[in-house]
This record gives sequence, C-alpha cells and structure tokens, in this order.
Amino acid sequence: MPAQKKFKLGLSLPTDPRWVNLAEMDLEEILTDHAYCEQKAASSCISLIQQNPEREELVSEVSPVVTEEWGHFRQVLAELKKRGLKLGRQRKDEYVGKLLKFQKKGGSRENRLLENLLTCALIEARSCERFRLLSLEMKEKELREFYHQFMVSEAGHYKMFIRLAKLYLPEEQVTKRWAEYLEYEAKILSEIEVRGDRMH
Repeated sequence: MPAQKKFKLGLSLPTDPRWVNLAEMDLEEILTDHAYCEQKAASSCISLIQQNPEREELVSEVSPVVTEEWGHFRQVLAELKKRGLKLGRQRKDEYVGKLLKFQKKGGSRENRLLENLLTCALIEARSCERFRLLSLEMKEKELREFYHQFMVSEAGHYKMFIRLAKLYLPEEQVTKRWAEYLEYEAKILSEIEVRGDRMH
C-alpha cells in the first residue's frame, strides 16, 4: 500500500467539505438515511451473533450494540417527528454495496468473520467521521449536540470491531487486511458523487 497521510480514525481520505452544507439543505433526507443506517447497523450485529454463537466474547460485546443501534434509530425517528418531518423510503446504499463487493468470499469461517468485522469497523469509522463533521459544522446548535452523541458512540463501535478481529485472528493478518480496506475505501469515496441526502 502506498504511503498516505492518515487522519482521524486512521481513514485515508477525509469527507469532502461540501457534504455538510449539502446535508443541511434537506434535513428530512439526511435524517431518513441516518435512520436506516442505524437500523442496518443493528441488523448487521444480529447477523454477527447468529453466525458466531460459539464466540462468547463476540456475543457478549456485540449484543449491547444491537440495543444501542436500535435506540439510535428511535432517536432519529423522534428527531424527525419533533421537526414535523417524515421518514422516507430506504434508499440503495452505494457506499456499503461497494464495500461488500470488496469482501473476500468463501474461505474459512475465521476469514469470513474477519471480512465482516472489518467491514463493520470501516462503516462505523466513516460514520463517526461524518457525525463529527455534523457536530462541528452544522449551523443549528441543537443539531450539533444531537450528532455529537452519535460520534462518540460510533468511535467505540469501530474500536470494538477491530479489537474482536484481533482476538480471533492473527494481528498481522488483521493489520494487513485493514490497510487494504482503508486503501479501497478511499478509492470508492473519491469516486462516489457527493450527496447531502446520504450519510455515506
């Protein structure tokens, strides 16, 4: 992997600075997408548990995250309602779709676990980075505070997924594959259209 300047969370490419301004233009759209991101995060954690019931530490650590992510979904719904906005339909997530295509298919259960954990970690890291931007740059103070709490939560989840990967697989393997994910994620982020109605 070529040397790249890293920044917060180890991500290789920062979010385009235009994104926050675009997101502010239509709160109903960005809040709708945010809500479904939280819902999908809860579903991903449930799938991890279903696929790895024998891994006691994983089950113990991931179970509370299911509850937390679903709680976030409800918080975003409440924010929509408070503002007189409606939850729209779920949209295709191009970013996550491209990340899933990068996963190595087949192989051992351990390797499939690694791919799933690193995908989850990367989504949480990018979400954390974007929540941070919203918490710092949105014009409305109430929204800045709203997104600050999500930023803190996602940072913890990102670290948890990396920690679990290193628990179940050799650290050298995890570090190498994580670097590949970071490089690939920077590439797809540079190619995806900057849209204010998407969290990713």
